[in-house]
Amino acid sequence: MHFDLLISGGTVVDGTGAPGKRADVGIKGKRVEKIGDLHAATATRVIDATGLTVTPGFIDVHAHSDGALLVDGQHANGIRQGVTTEIIAPDGLTLAPLSAENYRMYRWYLSGILGLPPEDLDMSSIKAARANYHNKTSCNVAMFAGHGPIRLEAAGFNDVPLTGQMLDKAKNILHESLEQGACGLATGLSYYPQSYSTTDELVELCKVVAEFGRPLSIHLRNHNVDRAPTGGGVEEAIEIGRRSGVKIHLEHYRTQPGSEGDLESILAPVDEAKSEGVDISLETYPYPVGSSFPQAFFPSWVHDGGPGKLLERLSDPELRMRITAEMKEVMYGRPAGNVWSWIGPEGDQSLPGMLFDDIGEKTGVSLEDAVCDVMVASNLASGFRGAPPQSTRVWRQIEEDVMKLLARPDYMVGSDSIPVGQLPHPRAYGCFPRVIGRLRRRYGYPLEQVIQRVTQNPAERFGMTGRGVHKTGNFADIAIFDADHVNDRASFEDPAVFPEGIPFVVVNGNVAVDHERVTGVLAGEAVP
Repeated sequence: MHFDLLISGGTVVDGTGAPGKRADVGIKGKRVEKIGDLHAATATRVIDATGLTVTPGFIDVHAHSDGALLVDGQHANGIRQGVTTEIIAPDGLTLAPLSAENYRMYRWYLSGILGLPPEDLDMSSIKAARANYHNKTSCNVAMFAGHGPIRLEAAGFNDVPLTGQMLDKAKNILHESLEQGACGLATGLSYYPQSYSTTDELVELCKVVAEFGRPLSIHLRNHNVDRAPTGGGVEEAIEIGRRSGVKIHLEHYRTQPGSEGDLESILAPVDEAKSEGVDISLETYPYPVGSSFPQAFFPSWVHDGGPGKLLERLSDPELRMRITAEMKEVMYGRPAGNVWSWIGPEGDQSLPGMLFDDIGEKTGVSLEDAVCDVMVASNLASGFRGAPPQSTRVWRQIEEDVMKLLARPDYMVGSDSIPVGQLPHPRAYGCFPRVIGRLRRRYGYPLEQVIQRVTQNPAERFGMTGRGVHKTGNFADIAIFDADHVNDRASFEDPAVFPEGIPFVVVNGNVAVDHERVTGVLAGEAVP
C-alpha cells in the first residue's frame, strides 16, 4: 500500500475523547486513508512521529484574523500553534457581506482590530469573501455571517430600528449568507452598528439561523442595555435562544479579575437555561485580560453615521467634552489599565506598549482625552490590550478557572486572537499550546479530554463535516506535538514569539509546518 504521506510511530489521540493509542496514519490526497499498523506501507513522504502525539488539527472558534489572513496567508502565528481551521468574523466584526463602498468604510472603522487589508477586494457576499481565502491561506477558514455588515447593508451606519422592509432585507441577506456557507450568525453587543439593535431584532434574525440549524455566536451586550428587556448580558442571549429556537454560543465566557474563582455565579444562568432546553455552547481563552479597539469605550451616539462622523465628533471641542464626560460615567468600563498594542501608520509610533494612563500624564490631559487624541491622530487605526493583573494569585486562579470550564463538555477554545500591531496580545501566538501544554500539565487534565474540546466539539457545533476527528475518510488536518514539552512562549512583554514542541502541522494532506518551520504551502480551504 502506498500513501502520499505516512505519519508513523506516533500516539494517535483521535479527538473523540478516547485515550490515545499507538498507530500509523496513512494519507492520500486530502484525506486520511487508513489508521493502524502500516509498517509495511510505502509513502512519498514519511514523518517519524515516534514519541509524539498525533491529533486532529485544532479549531479556533473565535479569531479576528479576517484582515491578517488577507495580508499574509502564511499566517505563521496561527498555523504554528497547530490551528488548522480558524472561524473568523466573531462579534459580527467583519468585512462581508458588504458593497464596495461599505467595505471601504467598515474596513476603516475596524482598522484597529482587523488591520488594513487590501481596499479593492470583492466582499459583496459570503461566497465572494470565501473565495478570497480559499487555497490562499495555510489554514482552513470558516466564516460567520456578521451582524455588523448585514445591518450596514440593510440600514446603513445609523441608529434606527430594524423593522419592516429593512428587517426583511437583513433577513434575506442572512439567508443568502447561510446558503453560501456561513457557519452561523455572529454579533457583538459592545460594538457598532450591532449595538443599535434590540432583542426583538436579534430574535427575528435568529429565526432564520435556526432554520439552518446553525448557532448565534454572541458577545454579550453592555452597550444600549435599555434595548434588551433583560438588561443585556447572558440573560439576553438566553432569551434570544428561547424565543427563536436558535442554538446559542457564548463568546469568551469566563471569569476575569474581580470574579476569579466564582464559576458558580457565571454558570448558574447557563445551566438553568440548558435544563429548560436552550441549546448552549461556550468558549474561553487562557489569559486574565483581553484585547480590542478603542471604539468600545465611546457612547452609542458617537458612532452614529460611521467613522467619518465619529472623527468629526472627536475633533469638535464642545462634543469632545460631552464624550469624555460620558466615558467616565457609562457602565461599559473606563479605559484605565489598558496598553496600546497597535498604532497605525498615521499615528505616533512610540505609543505601543504604553499604558493609556501614562499618555494622559505625559501630555497633561485626562485619560479620556488622551484616548480621543490618539484615535484622531491615528485616523482610528489603533488597538489595545489589557494590562495583566499584578497579582500572581489572581492570574493563576483565572487559569485554573479556564481549565475547570474546559472540563465541561459544552466548552471549547476561542483565542480571540487579534494578530495585528506592534505588540499584540500573546494569545495570537500562544493560546492553544498554553492550554494543551502548560495549563493541562499544571492542573493534571487528561490530554484526550482537552484535545476533544479543541477538535470534535467545534467541528460538530459549527458543521465542519469530515473534520475534528481522526478516522478513515476525514480530511487530513493534523497536529503533531510533544505532549510533555509543548509550550507557549509568547508573553505580554514579548508577544510575537512562536511556541515550541509542535514540529509538524498538516492541512488537507499538505505539510504546512515542517520541523517547526512554515513551509509556504497554502492548502487551506473555505469550510465547511
